[in-house]
Amino acid sequence: MKQSKKRPFAKRSLGQNFLIDDEVISKIIASLRLKEGEPVIEIGPGRGALTKGLLAKGAYLTALELDREFAPRLRDDFSDYDHFDCIEGDVLETDLAGLVREPPAKLVGNLPYYISTAIIQKLTGERHLFSQIVLMLQREVVERIAAKPGDSSRGFLTVLVEDAFTVEWLFDVPPTAFLPRPKVWSSVVSLVPKVSEISDSELLRTIVSTAFAQKRKTIFNNLRNRFADAEEILKAAGIDPSRRAETVTNGEWACLVAYIANKKEPPE
Repeated sequence: MKQSKKRPFAKRSLGQNFLIDDEVISKIIASLRLKEGEPVIEIGPGRGALTKGLLAKGAYLTALELDREFAPRLRDDFSDYDHFDCIEGDVLETDLAGLVREPPAKLVGNLPYYISTAIIQKLTGERHLFSQIVLMLQREVVERIAAKPGDSSRGFLTVLVEDAFTVEWLFDVPPTAFLPRPKVWSSVVSLVPKVSEISDSELLRTIVSTAFAQKRKTIFNNLRNRFADAEEILKAAGIDPSRRAETVTNGEWACLVAYIANKKEPPE
């Protein structure tokens, strides 16, 4: 592997915090349980700390890098590997199916905190491309997506992720593992795609976003702003209207979506 002499600095505008802890890097790579020649997508490789380890494991790696300074340097640094490619682009605007030639692949990334929620939402819709997704996120985000029914951390993103993936919170990472150091702890989470219980994902998003619009309100008080017969449809789905959205289970969301899909369309 070649090594460029001068490394670019982290950019605050892109939320860059480079992972520098070898033990954390090794644990992330181990969590992927890679096989020789397995296709992997890496989001935001930065200076290539994870990239190096992934290639050493024999991954057929495609890196997606937003920073125009890093992409050419990564191509140069890892030019000795014929199974490495670095694409310059924004993951939110990239057709991931075009990068995964023979699905399922695996995906890994140390995500910038400021766009992690948007990236996760995108991945729920493209999960069929992957057998496993391992992400480094702000710990607060992992607390949200791993929250069980009744936990106040539970919200819109929790429900979408729970419907799409089996979630495993792997381990926490201190600020000292990065350069520059963030002000908060991070966590690594494994997401394994699963078959949804809910056939209409767009209707699910509409209902859940409405139900969590004001978290301190009951699910009835939130849903009645969109559905005139909110009390009726909640009772028909077996959900007490006096409950809050954070207490509703994935199975109950499935019943609610199925009832609304069969009985009516949400008003414009």
